[in-house]
Amino acid sequence: MPARRTTLSAATVFLICALALVGWLIGGRDHGAPDAKDGGGVAAPAGSRGTSPLQNPDGTKPGLAPLTTGEERKAGREVIAKVATAAVGAKDGYDRNEFGPAWTDNVDGVPLGGNKCDTRNDLLARDGTAVEHKDGSDCTVTAMTIWDPYTGKSVQWTKQQASRIQIDHVMPLSYDWQMGASAWDRAKRVRIANDPLNLIPADGSQNASKGDSGPAAWLPADTGIRCSYAVRFAQVSLKYQLPVTEADKKAMLQQCGG
Repeated sequence: MPARRTTLSAATVFLICALALVGWLIGGRDHGAPDAKDGGGVAAPAGSRGTSPLQNPDGTKPGLAPLTTGEERKAGREVIAKVATAAVGAKDGYDRNEFGPAWTDNVDGVPLGGNKCDTRNDLLARDGTAVEHKDGSDCTVTAMTIWDPYTGKSVQWTKQQASRIQIDHVMPLSYDWQMGASAWDRAKRVRIANDPLNLIPADGSQNASKGDSGPAAWLPADTGIRCSYAVRFAQVSLKYQLPVTEADKKAMLQQCGG
């Protein structure tokens, strides 16, 4: 006996398709589904992934965003091209204390200096979202969500896991010392150590692996941020009139397509 064929009406087919679409929207990315790049299954809020270094010349805006268009990358190369080069100097005499107490607020001539909050907490508050503070304090950050540009992941951070997010000196202090900061007065060294332009909260293991390396020896794990990182390195170099090595300048230009 032949099998009976069931024919669906056009109205029924339309209803099935409409229900399927609604289900996809509820469970999909349009309603905040986890992004695999965000880490921990948490999607970063829109606008929380940082600021282009080209739009943040003083470092007061949050984070570090990728330079993705040809025009942006060309502008990045133009910034890097202005950086002077020199041979690396001796590390003799370098000590972290030569750049003042870590994260001191007692610094003049840089944004956020002297605002009654230490540099580390200033930077966490600058780059974090949903920031929570210690009871009775407008300064001490105890929890936040932060987009780490070096790994391309969103991190749920608490003070109990303090080392998970560390403050990276984009142009490392030992590198500064070897490229000319050894001849500066102490006040200028304190400025570069606490200047928001030179500081990015980032994954602790990335910061540890970087050490005092320049861009020829170390770059962030997320390849999409490397041009921006190179531009920020150049911005610090230019502001403080510190040269970089020829190898580092070449590597910086390469990150932006040069």
